[in-house]
Amino acid sequence: MTVRVATDVGGTFTDLVYVEEGTIRTIKSDTVYPNFEQGVLNAAAKAELNCETIDFFAHGTTVVINSLTERKGVKTGLITTKGFRDVLEIARGDTPDIFNNYYQKPKPFVPRYLRCEITGRLDYSGAEVEPVNLDNLADIITLYQQEGVEAIAVCFLHAYANPSHEQQVVAAIKQQWPEVAVIASHHISREWREYERSNTTVLSAYVLPPTQAYLDRLQSKLAENGLSRAPFIMQSNGGIATTAAAKANPISLIESGPVGGILGAAAYGNLIDENNVLALDIGGTTAKCSLIHQGQTAITTEYVIEKTAKSSGYPIKTPVIDIVEIGNGGGSIAWIDAAGSLHVGPQSAGSTPGPVAYGRGGSAPTTTDANLVTGRINPQSFANGDISPDMQAVREAFTGLGEHLGVDAQAVARGVLQIANANMVNALKLISINKGYDPRDFSLMAFGGGGAMHAVELAAELNIPKVIIPPHAGVFSAYGMLMLDLRRDYIQTQILPLSENAKDDLLNAFGQQERQAYEDYLADDFGAEKVRFEHYIDARYKGQEHTVKVPFNKNSQLDLNAIIQSFHQVHEKAYTYRLDVAIEVVNVHLVAYGLVEKSELQSLPQAPSEDASSAYVGEREVDYDVAGVHQAAIYHREKLLPGMLITGPAIIEESTTTTVVLPNNRVTLDKFGGLHIQVNA
Repeated sequence: MTVRVATDVGGTFTDLVYVEEGTIRTIKSDTVYPNFEQGVLNAAAKAELNCETIDFFAHGTTVVINSLTERKGVKTGLITTKGFRDVLEIARGDTPDIFNNYYQKPKPFVPRYLRCEITGRLDYSGAEVEPVNLDNLADIITLYQQEGVEAIAVCFLHAYANPSHEQQVVAAIKQQWPEVAVIASHHISREWREYERSNTTVLSAYVLPPTQAYLDRLQSKLAENGLSRAPFIMQSNGGIATTAAAKANPISLIESGPVGGILGAAAYGNLIDENNVLALDIGGTTAKCSLIHQGQTAITTEYVIEKTAKSSGYPIKTPVIDIVEIGNGGGSIAWIDAAGSLHVGPQSAGSTPGPVAYGRGGSAPTTTDANLVTGRINPQSFANGDISPDMQAVREAFTGLGEHLGVDAQAVARGVLQIANANMVNALKLISINKGYDPRDFSLMAFGGGGAMHAVELAAELNIPKVIIPPHAGVFSAYGMLMLDLRRDYIQTQILPLSENAKDDLLNAFGQQERQAYEDYLADDFGAEKVRFEHYIDARYKGQEHTVKVPFNKNSQLDLNAIIQSFHQVHEKAYTYRLDVAIEVVNVHLVAYGLVEKSELQSLPQAPSEDASSAYVGEREVDYDVAGVHQAAIYHREKLLPGMLITGPAIIEESTTTTVVLPNNRVTLDKFGGLHIQVNA
């Protein structure tokens, strides 16, 4: 007997999914701050898992993003090329809002006195202009030791083209101070753009010790419980990595948890022939969304954290699934500003104290509390029956807000849901309309603990025709990890014309990346037969600044004309125009997958008729806001089968989430049990 397990540590809950002899089971447990690994162990204990039987364990973690946003990394030093210590301070000249007089440049994670320089220079092609000089390295190390520095970032000019200077310095640091954590830019990114590369290296060094310590604790405690193989770690690029690879490049885990659900949505969409999907993950703290077009997710290396109207944030040049994340989830707190306006989020009640309904001392009402007041969540089965909600305290909390606004508690609860939905609609617009895609051409696939509660109203607002709630929606980010392969991205800046004259250079560049990928996977015990490649180029019209990513169909019949036409189409989709000028390749991008065994979904038996009465459990009054108050039919999702039909108003309940079905919506099931809701049917 073998067991496959995946865990996802969120801001409120730690989700665990395991597959045992083809049967899928799910568990939710409170996230434990700051010892996140304890939440994983608690979930495993709650599931009564025997770790000795587990042959695959995947893990998504928020430890990196939390360490950055909460400034809980370590004191970090930066060693860079002479004359470039102020790159972090200078940053970029762009601002999020040019009319905002309150704009401030983001404060560097490394203060100036810890940014040190070393003589040595490479040119843009990687050719050595001046040898690296290590004479002052001992003095730098002495300074760092005296100042309590725990991690060192090494980032030299043009190291993306030639890492030799960085390699020499890293080797010397490890020889003179073996205890310190050190990471160089070429370990993280082989793309140009000095500020972004420097900042990414610094942030990776900043979180290097806490991430390594966390993963070591997780691996050690799981081993103590009988796990014989090291866990795999979810990466931001949509693949999983070995623990060793994750510890070597921690910034690759910046969005470790959320992308599991996005890739799971792409995989599930492929199973049910839904290749155009807007994926929406609503958890306890945040809502995340991403666009899947023709079965493919978009990858970006222009990811930014903490970007606001007053700050341009911190760029991170590592491959990340292109997602939009906002501070709205089940635990988002409703509050009134000084002008008397109602807001929802981004502050979250988390799991402790949690929403008012938890009865753990929380006094500020949340989105979850609003769903309880409106009858969308069943108080009798709240949190799968683990919590008996304090409904009186919930109503008193909304009454308190209502006194400030001049309305009753029910109106406040409706207002909270309206504001939360409006915030999520704006996020969905950012990944669709703002990038040239019409939401009407997509289905909305919603998951996470709150996704199914809000999805239909969001779809109606954007005229999206169909909502899909996949199986195990409440823990879908964890389940998605069981559907993925290992993944490594190799991106190398190489400026070349996209023409027949440069064909050999492009093929040689990809060939070097492929050889490196085989070596890296061989170190993880993956033979060449288990490695699969995808090829892309980042290209632009000559004279432009930024690029678009285009598939590069590398084969024996390489057709550059087809690739050029594809570039024109992608560029026009992104920027609304095409030009009749030369095209320039900026980066070659190899995606290398290490193929692993995956957990396949089992199809369900077909129902004999459309009658869903076998899953019917009763009725209750539900406030559907603008759609009115109705007696909604309540169904158990576990008893629904393909072929059954439900017409709203209805509520479909399961252990980890609740699906809200508006009046006149029609619900059918696919062969795997996914709910397909026709909006405005």
